[in-house]
Amino acid sequence: MAILKRGISGEPVRRLQAKLGVTADGSFGPATEEALEAYQEKSGLEVDGIAGPDTFTHMGLAELVLLTRGTSGEAVKKLQMSLGLTADGKFGPGTEKAVREFQTKNGLAADGIAGPATLSKMSAFQSIITPDVLSYSRVSQGAVDAWHAATKAASSVAGAAISVAPPVIPAAPEVKIATADMGGTRSIWDTIKGVFGK
Repeated sequence: MAILKRGISGEPVRRLQAKLGVTADGSFGPATEEALEAYQEKSGLEVDGIAGPDTFTHMGLAELVLLTRGTSGEAVKKLQMSLGLTADGKFGPGTEKAVREFQTKNGLAADGIAGPATLSKMSAFQSIITPDVLSYSRVSQGAVDAWHAATKAASSVAGAAISVAPPVIPAAPEVKIATADMGGTRSIWDTIKGVFGK
């Protein structure tokens, strides 16, 4: 499931932190969790300290919306309605199958995950998944490799009080990629380390 919570690090965390006005170091710690909970409470969202699709959409971080099996909420309902399914807001096997079929019909990689490339093909999401948002959801392969190298170096300094900051990946408006399928680009979620086990 593509969510951000305590213990995760990566470029999506850095973008979330920038929106929350906390130090954008790319590591989701207690200060990020506290700021997120305050934002959720102020915005009338579920206060759980976890950023998922509904929080991303509310914050204007549509490039981080990634709907996968196990995801739930209003974004999933909108996806299900777009696919002609019963909109219960729970992304299960039936929704995954319908997403795969939609992706196949639209010439997309049929992985059953509704990210910006898939959502941009649905009229219900076109107002939030614009071509710019689609490009912001991608980073270069070099940026992914640099992020993982920096975090690996930081974690290999066992017991030392040395901290290696992850590379700064350009903020969303500076990323200029014409399509999600251009060679050499990866999903912004490929920079994630932590709970996802990378």
